Amino acid sequence: MVKLPLKALFCVSCAVIASAGRVYAGGLERGGYNIDLLFNPDRFATEATTIYVMPNRKLNNVKDSSPWDGPVGGGRTDGVKESEAYWVPRIGLKVGITDSLDCLLDYSQPWGAHTNPGRNWAGANDNTETKMNSDGYSGTCSYKFDVSEKAQLRLIGGVFYQAMDGFNEQLVAPIPTNPFGWNGIGRLTLEADGWGWRSGVAYEIPEYSFRASLVYNSEVKLDEITGTLNHKGLPPGAGGNPLAGGSWDVNGSAKLPQSVELKMQSGIAPGWLAFGSLKWTDWNVLQDIPFYYKGVRATSLDLLYRDGWTVSAGIGHKFNDEWSGAVQISWDRGASTTIGNQTDTWTLAGGASYTPNERVELRFGGLIGVLTGGEVSNEIVNPATGRPYLDASYDFDDDIVSALTVSLKVKISVIQGPPRAGFFVILNPSSRRSSTPFSSRPLPASFDRKSEKRRYRPAYRSRQRHFPACSL
Repeated sequence: MVKLPLKALFCVSCAVIASAGRVYAGGLERGGYNIDLLFNPDRFATEATTIYVMPNRKLNNVKDSSPWDGPVGGGRTDGVKESEAYWVPRIGLKVGITDSLDCLLDYSQPWGAHTNPGRNWAGANDNTETKMNSDGYSGTCSYKFDVSEKAQLRLIGGVFYQAMDGFNEQLVAPIPTNPFGWNGIGRLTLEADGWGWRSGVAYEIPEYSFRASLVYNSEVKLDEITGTLNHKGLPPGAGGNPLAGGSWDVNGSAKLPQSVELKMQSGIAPGWLAFGSLKWTDWNVLQDIPFYYKGVRATSLDLLYRDGWTVSAGIGHKFNDEWSGAVQISWDRGASTTIGNQTDTWTLAGGASYTPNERVELRFGGLIGVLTGGEVSNEIVNPATGRPYLDASYDFDDDIVSALTVSLKVKISVIQGPPRAGFFVILNPSSRRSSTPFSSRPLPASFDRKSEKRRYRPAYRSRQRHFPACSL
């Protein structure tokens, strides 16, 4: 291992992680969990990141196995664009409460999904549009202590709250043009929330930029999913369905998956950092999710996911005091089994970091990847209904996913004011010059604060003009 300060290369690992992330990982993952800002060596730091993801999944050779409830005219069978682009935001604030205790507050959108093949494809009786959103709020703290002359151990713990909402639309019955506004579409809207917790440990050797962390994130129980099954797009009693023509309150329950992630990084040469991660996610908890109306099964969301694995590795380089960059390669095992198109994904990401001064860091990057091909069968039968999970089959080739990211990190310093008491927050000073705060300069034993007040005040005012500050 090479002796390099962790602070000097911290921006490099963050640049790639923020750029690549898990922008198209398995299951419902969007931003996932990220507590990297907790390891920032500054007493105060804030970070805002946004990623724009552009998957391009297309479906071919679509065959409708139940044409009686398919679209009028059969619908498109090839080149059906299913995926939609989306944003992944994140904002966090890290506070060093003491030299040993650090805390992180952050907002993110950890889960989500959006498919929109439309109403005019041959599989419209399975899905015309599905969208899921999430808002996650978390608080995480760590306590570090020395375990040797050079090494530290950090204990990590925290809680998070997540709110989910979304909808699923599909063609329930083909309805010709009519004066009543019936379009044959059924819509299921849902919302839920729940709490989770995390715990972990990290081993650090700052002199070598070495860190290994292992973090467990608990499952989130959504015990009270509430929603509405809207069949007002159907004539009353259509197809013998007693719910056709009305809107009905439904309820259900589900779990969001637990996960375990191992991350490592180490300096390998002057100005160089290697890093990688391994993550397991328990997507297997999301199978057939039924929803009930007055205790009777009315509909369901069928996912049939399997456990997910994500592996990534990368290398970063600090070119000078202002610029650093990194590249990363990742593999994600798709969570779909027989009824979805979330197959294995390979991605290559690159990121750069620009630090114009000690307090501001701008990161930007991009990603390109391959969504591997496969096929979806309509032969798997749901034991609860005795019918196939899907009313259509199709296949898909290798497709492209790309993403762009930008991130801004601002370091905040607190200095003690001169000779009178007071603390001041320094944001993005215009100069790199460092100077000793007035309060830390030794004063002579004969110093009289009252008589010297006039002499110190002009210097203090000059400092205020040089460093834009606001009093706490």
